[in-house]
Amino acid sequence: MANLLDQLKQMTVVVADTGDIQAIEKYTPRDATTNPSLITAAAQMPQYQGIVDDTLKAARQSLGADAPASEVVSLAFDRLAVSFGLKILEIIPGRVSTEVDARLSYDTEATIAKGRDLIAQYEAAGVSRDRILIKIASTWEGIQAAAVLEKEGIHCNLTLLFGLHQAVACAENGITLISPFVGRILDWYKKDTGRDSYPSNEDPGVLSVTEIYSYYKKFGYNTEVMGASFRNVGEITELAGVDLLTISPALLDELQNTEGTLERKLSPEVAAQSDVAELNLDKATFDAMHAENRMAAEKLSEGIDGFAKALESLEELLATRLANLES
Repeated sequence: MANLLDQLKQMTVVVADTGDIQAIEKYTPRDATTNPSLITAAAQMPQYQGIVDDTLKAARQSLGADAPASEVVSLAFDRLAVSFGLKILEIIPGRVSTEVDARLSYDTEATIAKGRDLIAQYEAAGVSRDRILIKIASTWEGIQAAAVLEKEGIHCNLTLLFGLHQAVACAENGITLISPFVGRILDWYKKDTGRDSYPSNEDPGVLSVTEIYSYYKKFGYNTEVMGASFRNVGEITELAGVDLLTISPALLDELQNTEGTLERKLSPEVAAQSDVAELNLDKATFDAMHAENRMAAEKLSEGIDGFAKALESLEELLATRLANLES
């Protein structure tokens, strides 16, 4: 009998949610995603010290021997996610997601500039922009920035997405892909209700992604839905059939080592029959829906803060490593 991972790959695009290059080689996903926390974790692994060191050395060479260490660290920081992305693209056949600095999440113009800069780095390394997804937090400002980038042929992945209002705004602005956070939604509901667990078919994160997928398919949007941030295999199997799923190495391993029959739960045909109602969304409606959705408001803010702290840790790590290299 086939394992669950092999069966899942027949109905959904499987994406590796990691900066660990060895894990990507092991599970052979089509695409890969990274975020500030994953890059920071990978940068501390001994097997990837060479990527960090090479990025710091290249930054120093670009700026010259007399440049302050702070400027070298800043440039290396801007380049490191792309350095990991380039290594990942040597392994996978598809796309890698590289994230804009989370501290720019409420600044449309700065997000546009950073998205263009990331694509320029990839293209300078000989990689087509079609293989890159620029990852941006799903604030109103971030969605508007992504809309501008999409018109320039720069494809985007809108992350930290927790509510239908964010998903609809992304679809209406022609965003390539969204990443609704299944596990973080479950975390919030468990804490808010005091419940220890939910059956997979009642999991609030699963229900949220199902609603978004149904909305997109029913109303003819091309934006891809990629479920993300899973806490258990049950959440993944309940979303079998969704466009994409980005999965951590630990859960990829569990899927690969579990045999059984995997049932397809989501399909365009079933979604077309759903009773989800169409929204007319402008900024005022978006803001009102966001304010009313306590979970989405809290988790978006918390997610941006968490990624920002991971970036600060990465800057400290680079500063320490540069000092060691140049001492």
